[in-house]
Amino acid sequence: MRKVKIIGLFLLVLAVSLVSIGAMLTYNDSSAKIKSYGVDSSNLSMAMSNSVLTKGDLNYRIDSSALTAVDMEARPVSIYIPPRVEVYDGLTFEELSAKLNRNLGNDYIAGKGELIAKLCLEKGVDPYIAVAIILHETGCGTKCSNLARYCNNVGGQKGSPGCNGGSFKKFDTLDAGIEGFINNLQKNYFSVGRTTVETIAPKYCEGTTWASKINYFVNKIKNN
Repeated sequence: MRKVKIIGLFLLVLAVSLVSIGAMLTYNDSSAKIKSYGVDSSNLSMAMSNSVLTKGDLNYRIDSSALTAVDMEARPVSIYIPPRVEVYDGLTFEELSAKLNRNLGNDYIAGKGELIAKLCLEKGVDPYIAVAIILHETGCGTKCSNLARYCNNVGGQKGSPGCNGGSFKKFDTLDAGIEGFINNLQKNYFSVGRTTVETIAPKYCEGTTWASKINYFVNKIKNN
C-alpha cells in the first residue's frame, strides 16, 4: 500500500513538472517571435503605440490614421443665357445700332448709330427714316455738309441761334444736334400721325422729289 502511494506521488510530481516545462516552452517561443521582429516584451506597448514593427534592418509601419474625405469637384453652375430681345424690325438693340452705323459712313457722324437707335426707340420714331433723312440732308453718306460739320445740324432744321447768322439752327455739339433733330421728328410728325415718308414729306420739304430720295436711303438701310 505504501508503495502505491509513493508511485502516485511520483506521478503527480512528474505531471506538475511537465506542465511547468510546457508553459515555459510556450512563453519562450512567444518571446522569441516577438524578438525576431526587433521588439521585446518590455517594449511591445511602446512599439505598437508608434505603429512601427522592425525586422532586421527593415521597418514596417502600421498606418492606423483615419481616412480623409476628399471633396469632389463642384458641379459647374449652369450658364445663364439671356433671352433675345428684339426692339425693331426683328433686331436686338445691338444689331440695330450696328446696322445704322454701317450706313452712317466714315465722316463726321460715323459711330452715332447707338445714340440714334436709343433716342428713336425712346421717342417712338422710325430709326430707318431718321437716318435716311440725316443722310439726305447732310450728305454724310459720303462727305458731311458744312451745316453738319460746323453747326451740328443733321436734319436741315431752321431756328435760332442761326448757323453763321443764317436761318438754319446751330447746335453746340453733334449729340445735341442729333437729339434736337429726333425731338423735332417726334413732336411735329410721329406724335401727330405722320409716320411714313409720304406723310412726312409735304410738311418737311417743299420739293416734289424729297420723298423718293428719302425712300432710296430707307431701302438701302434695310438691305445693309
